[in-house]
Amino acid sequence: MKELKRILIANRGEIVLRAIRTIKEMGKEAVVVYSTADKDASYVKMADMAICIGSPKSADSYLNIPAIISAAEIAGADGIFPGYGFLSENQSFAEICSHHDIKFIGPRPETMVMMSDKSKAKDVMKEAGIPVVPGSEGALKGVTDAKRLAKEIGYPVIIKASAGGGGRGMRVVEKESDMEKLFLAAESEALNAFGDGTIYMEKYIKNPRHVEVQIVADSFGNAIHVGERDCSLQRRHQKLVEETPAIVLSDEVRQKMHEAAVQATKFIKYEGAGTFEFLVDADLNFYFMEMNTRLQVEHTVSEMVSGIDLIELMIQVAEGGKVPKQKEVKLQGHSIECRITAEDPKNFIPSPGRVQKWILPGGKDVRVDTHVFQDYVVPPHYDSMIGKLIVYAETREKAIAKMKRALAEFQVSGIKTTIDFHKEIMENRDFIDNNFDTKYLESRR
Repeated sequence: MKELKRILIANRGEIVLRAIRTIKEMGKEAVVVYSTADKDASYVKMADMAICIGSPKSADSYLNIPAIISAAEIAGADGIFPGYGFLSENQSFAEICSHHDIKFIGPRPETMVMMSDKSKAKDVMKEAGIPVVPGSEGALKGVTDAKRLAKEIGYPVIIKASAGGGGRGMRVVEKESDMEKLFLAAESEALNAFGDGTIYMEKYIKNPRHVEVQIVADSFGNAIHVGERDCSLQRRHQKLVEETPAIVLSDEVRQKMHEAAVQATKFIKYEGAGTFEFLVDADLNFYFMEMNTRLQVEHTVSEMVSGIDLIELMIQVAEGGKVPKQKEVKLQGHSIECRITAEDPKNFIPSPGRVQKWILPGGKDVRVDTHVFQDYVVPPHYDSMIGKLIVYAETREKAIAKMKRALAEFQVSGIKTTIDFHKEIMENRDFIDNNFDTKYLESRR
């Protein structure tokens, strides 16, 4: 392995500026790519080099592998950091990087392949001895197969797209008479969204909590966890608020979950940062749901309680370095993240446009990851997230109080944002009392 000197960030938005800061602090050069819609983004000016790779449409820019590879070669980049979304879990992109002698800062392509098909990933986790939700052995052959299996494991069941994400290609089936229409709807949606209509089935766990474990592993077989995160506050399978630690877990269950994630990481010979996502039922049984073979949006809260810069560690691993020993990872205090999106807080309809006022909160242990500035124009072409507000405190109670104060300081005009929604959540008695699950928001709104 060699030291990386110039790293291209193949992404857009807040994660680009976040990555630039770490790359520069490591004494390396940062290269960014951008579409014509992002030509005025703050990070375009802050990078050591910026290259336009196409028009606003993602397929013509951020998903355009030849354009990104060409940009890397023009810039003389020896590493590519993919961030999250876009090409971050695209095994073909990772392979192409290696063919051009550019280090992909992430897992090996074969590991990505193993974990990308959720039904296959579940089989691998069974082999690794990790608890999984009862369901199909691989893909379903059709509606008849789905009905037969649902009878065996018992309704309700959930059918999912193997190549899915973000809640697409997913349906809950309460009874056999609904199976055919919901199966066909999920299959059609998956085919349109991912180009793959493969469907699998799991037992549907009612009112679960969504808890994930952050792991990092090196090329020497060492793996560590950096605690867990509770991501249960969601809307249509999109996370809105994340926190660590997950206070729903007992110390015993927390330890078992951490050990399971590290065990699975070693079993698949993983390298880099990744996340094991689990569903937790009312009795605190946890089941493997999926693995994200990339950095997560909510990696920030893990950084706050551990003091570890996860992107720095990813780069060090890519250069052939080792992860620290588990006993050296100290997890202290409580951290909460609110995702700030350019959406109407009442109905979550996107609200692109020019930002007229942009005043950020501050103070001890308050962090804002954003690429937005006053007069910035939020484009309508991409995900509506414009920033993340993260706080840290000694206890959850103090972290909630700090988040309330920070949200009150956060002033934005010209576009609608979800700041008011988050203010409401921080005052919500069920959230304060830890009395919620993944369906909580849908049942309230």
